[in-house]
Amino acid sequence: MSKIKITGKELRAIGYPEGPVISVAMAVMQKSYKHEAKEDVMELLQKILAAPIEYENDAVLGLIAEKLIPKKEIDGETISLNQNGIQFNVFGQEHIEEGAMHQMYQAAKLPISVAGALMPDAHSGYGLPIGGVLATDNVVIPYGVGVDIGCRMCLSIFDINPKDLIDKESFFARELSEATLFGSGAQFDRAANHDIMDHELFFQLPLLKNLHGRAWKQLGTSGSGNHFAEFGIIEVKEQDAVLGVPAGNYVGFLTHSGSRALGANIANHYTKIAISKRRLPQDAKNLAWLSLAEQEGIEYWNAMNLAGDYASACHHVIHKKIAKQLGRKPVKMVENHHNFAWKEMWEGREVIVHRKGATPAGKNVLGIIPGSMTADGFIVKGKGESASVNSASHGAGRKMSRTRAIASVTDKQFKDELKKFGIKLLGGGLDESPFAYKDINEVMQSQTALVDVVGRFTPKIVKMDGAKHKSWSKKNRNELVGE
Repeated sequence: MSKIKITGKELRAIGYPEGPVISVAMAVMQKSYKHEAKEDVMELLQKILAAPIEYENDAVLGLIAEKLIPKKEIDGETISLNQNGIQFNVFGQEHIEEGAMHQMYQAAKLPISVAGALMPDAHSGYGLPIGGVLATDNVVIPYGVGVDIGCRMCLSIFDINPKDLIDKESFFARELSEATLFGSGAQFDRAANHDIMDHELFFQLPLLKNLHGRAWKQLGTSGSGNHFAEFGIIEVKEQDAVLGVPAGNYVGFLTHSGSRALGANIANHYTKIAISKRRLPQDAKNLAWLSLAEQEGIEYWNAMNLAGDYASACHHVIHKKIAKQLGRKPVKMVENHHNFAWKEMWEGREVIVHRKGATPAGKNVLGIIPGSMTADGFIVKGKGESASVNSASHGAGRKMSRTRAIASVTDKQFKDELKKFGIKLLGGGLDESPFAYKDINEVMQSQTALVDVVGRFTPKIVKMDGAKHKSWSKKNRNELVGE
């Protein structure tokens, strides 16, 4: 196999700034990743660029990350954690790893924490655990929202006989492949049109202005990792007044993706600022916050909301394409964010509720909780349970890191599992195999007090990133794409 060769021109083309980082990145990749596929290496370099903080402690990739993180004096206030944190409820504790529990205990000790909860699909992340819910007092934590701001579920329900998914499988598979692009750096040559790209913030904030062109080319793309687009069978056993769909079986089109490079850059930029302004203990530094009474906090809040609207627009572009090709308008569309922060009322006062990998589940609020590529997903209606801060899980949740899944699941096991459930998979890798996820039925059983199930989604044709998935580090990195 020939050795990889990367040029400075190629690095600048994907956004690397002029300076020492160019030569360092070239040297690291040519020494430690010289036999990897070039497209995989370029994808990794884009991830480091988008969120260098996540790689700063990596023995190899940290050499690149440190050149991307501004070397400025941390002169912010020194903050101690409270000795006793706020009380928070844990749902499905028997399914939750110790690392996620520790991260939630850290978040509960922040002096700005008001209320919290941990969902049954929870696992470790950066800052707030994935599946963590935290209400704060007039501050927002960028890593309490996550890197993929506004990561979102969107479901279109079509009045089409589900038997068509079998009889016309090649048609649905083709439309699925043509509706969107997968891969962390994926861009369209010709950008779609949507009003979101005319938002005034794109022309007011320098950070967003520099991201506008790339965001436009990524409008309607779907990313990598656990992001997907899939056709499946919708079962509505009885009509629900909120869902408003008559009982019966339908064809469903379900997508999961977020705000792409736009959200990642916003998260990375404002996390650096937050860390510089609030000096927390080392293992809690990613919980640094910005006040909504300060300029940087207001900027992040506005940029976060724009990224959320952009994520929604991405889904609508994809769903519009599918509806056009099917020649049908959906009888219902259900959608929800799950990496976001909201202003909500809590015990008579306004708070900021962070839901990082958690679904809003206020009274009669609709949402979608997917399983895996072989496991059913659920259309749910929130019960407005205060014990969970009006939240529910955002999926089944991982039980294996990507590295462990790649190492422990064989191609044969993967293929046999797909065959067992009658799944046609387009793309995807061992890191996203069904074995990497918790049992969605056990997760749902742990949150019966939080949501009512009003519909069921059974996947049949699944599209994910088709790139080769590898372990990028010699350490067991739990690369949580979609965080």
